[in-house]
Amino acid sequence: MENLKVVYEDNHIIVVIKPQNIPTQADESGDLDLLTMVKQYLKEKYNKPGDAFVGMVHRLDRPTGGVMVFAKTSKSATRLSEQIRNNEMIKNYITITSGVPKQPKMQLINYLLKNEKTNSVAVVPELTTNAKKAVLNYELLDVNKNLSLIKVDLQTGRSHQIRVQLKHIGCPIMGDIKYGGNQVKGCKLALWAYQLKFTHPTTKEKMTFKVYPSVQDQPWNLFNVEKFI
Repeated sequence: MENLKVVYEDNHIIVVIKPQNIPTQADESGDLDLLTMVKQYLKEKYNKPGDAFVGMVHRLDRPTGGVMVFAKTSKSATRLSEQIRNNEMIKNYITITSGVPKQPKMQLINYLLKNEKTNSVAVVPELTTNAKKAVLNYELLDVNKNLSLIKVDLQTGRSHQIRVQLKHIGCPIMGDIKYGGNQVKGCKLALWAYQLKFTHPTTKEKMTFKVYPSVQDQPWNLFNVEKFI
């Protein structure tokens, strides 16, 4: 089993780093998923005889890595889920795209429709049946030739949202096979959940966790990521 990287843990929550290319929860692939890893970690650490309770309150796409919080009690899970519903949990991403956006800073509002058969998402007209509203704010941080370092503040949590919305403005994410991003050998999807802000479900303390992508790896090594985030 891949070693779980724990950023923070107390009696109520556990904050971990999701590795890229593993699912957040079990799916049809049957591959080891992060939720199972967290449960196994807690079971072993505390020598629990049964299954450890772990509440999953948000997700990251399989190819996306970064910081995530899980609840260790049902009460914490309920309170964290409520923060997400009320848009009080702040999720910030960093990404590198092929192409430079026309506007350096903008809010993108689109309607997305997921095709379950192909596990792909498309931008569709607002009144399309089953379409879901997707909102994000982006800011262009730096440009290197035709590549852009972009910060994304996610306002809604739709499947493949950042990837599809950036592609829609002509800036597909590097390494994104599904949505037309440039391929570089050894380059994973250049999308990373670097910051998470929320209120602790029990102590009410304001908490911020920041985790950098692997800045030695392609294509992150093309930018001074730490300077901007």
